[in-house]
Amino acid sequence: MKKTTGDYGDLPDICGDEQQLKKAMRNSGSIFKKESGIDFTRANSGFSIALHMHQPLIPAGGQDLRTAAIISNLQYMMEHQGEGDNHNASVFHWCYKRMGEFIPQLVDSGANPRVMFDYSGCILYGLKKMGLNDVFDNLKRITCEPAYRRCIEWLGCTWGHAVAPSTPIQDFRLHVRAWQHYFASLFGYEALSRVKGFSPTEMALPNHPDVAYEFVKTLKDCGFSWVLVQEHTIEEVSDGGSIRQPHIPHRLVARNSKGEEISIVAIIKTQGSDTKLVAQMQPYYEAKGLSRKKLGTKDIPPLVTQISDGENGGVMMNEFPAKYLSVMAEASGSATPAMNVTEYLEYLADMGIRECDFPEAQPSMQKRIWDRLGHAKNHDKMEEVITLLKQEDHRFHMEGGSWTNNMSWVKGYDNVLQPMEQVSALFAQKILDAGISPSESRYKNALFYLLMTQTSCYRYWGQGLWTEYARELCRRATEILTHDF
Repeated sequence: MKKTTGDYGDLPDICGDEQQLKKAMRNSGSIFKKESGIDFTRANSGFSIALHMHQPLIPAGGQDLRTAAIISNLQYMMEHQGEGDNHNASVFHWCYKRMGEFIPQLVDSGANPRVMFDYSGCILYGLKKMGLNDVFDNLKRITCEPAYRRCIEWLGCTWGHAVAPSTPIQDFRLHVRAWQHYFASLFGYEALSRVKGFSPTEMALPNHPDVAYEFVKTLKDCGFSWVLVQEHTIEEVSDGGSIRQPHIPHRLVARNSKGEEISIVAIIKTQGSDTKLVAQMQPYYEAKGLSRKKLGTKDIPPLVTQISDGENGGVMMNEFPAKYLSVMAEASGSATPAMNVTEYLEYLADMGIRECDFPEAQPSMQKRIWDRLGHAKNHDKMEEVITLLKQEDHRFHMEGGSWTNNMSWVKGYDNVLQPMEQVSALFAQKILDAGISPSESRYKNALFYLLMTQTSCYRYWGQGLWTEYARELCRRATEILTHDF
């Protein structure tokens, strides 16, 4: 028998119940509209906000990097409050649970508030490991209780906060499934069945045709019906220009080198200083200046949508609570109501509008590929075209687009990406190709480490301690995959 690296300890529920997961995500009926309480017929426009919450898991529970326990970065902040901005740890803790106070307060006073949530699997697991049950008590109340659940829409995301354009395709799917597993373990399968939108990490959308196709296919296969995208990461299919109607849902079309095509509804987050816009509830004021727009033969209310970190920055920590409470009270029952995206799409569906009726968009820079490639359906030919376009224009790239145009998730990170890719290849060889069952504890253990190695923070924060964290997690993952399989 092969030597194992341990007894696997207290691992999160991130795999092993695939059939129940698929059953829950097959929910295709009306989810929010029947209990919405919004008179959509008198809405001139609407607005929607989403709060993104994330703290990475790091090997920092001890002095020796090679033996340090895996803990949440929030725990490290709590224990080292004299370093940098770590004194904000207790405020972050409050931010993670405070919507569980605001929503009941508003509903009980007669208002009809809305908010969407994007919590990575990493932060949910870290909060649980820290024993911060007050966070989950608050979130469960507004997620599951009939009096409040219409106000909340959870968005799916990746368990390990992995960036789609530079995460191996098969691993990205594992991240999405792992998040669904863990969410269901915390809030139940009924709550999971209500999760229909997806929020990509760092708003990163792949623009390489083959990767973009697999990205959309993963979302569709995992039961999602729409995805949130950054305005400048997509282009008009017709002419490759900027999106002309950002407040109208689009059909995001992904076509690969084989000529296969798949699509999903895209809700567009417009550009701007995200945290300030959401903290000061700018989407409401922008929406108030809009009126119904023509979509085919129908007049529909446009939707202004924004997402931002839900805890970072003084504006979000300090100004958001009062502003959220006042705006939600003012908007309730008005011609510019707050609405979550899935209930908005359900309303459009009741009007007879379907995905095929929305204007088409595609990932940025793809029109230049299709114009040059013509009708060829060949991977090698497409790669030749991409190489030529890069040579002709230094601005052309296939690294994907994210919330900022000047952030690369690839350049300058070979010392991290190479170990990550080696772990991914080893996981594929030892586990996926070998047909190891996801119900096995050793599978879960290896998956846990694989997902952690791909957390975006290990590149976002630049070279130094964070890349050392990544390399150490890759070392541990390699050891597990070498000895346990």
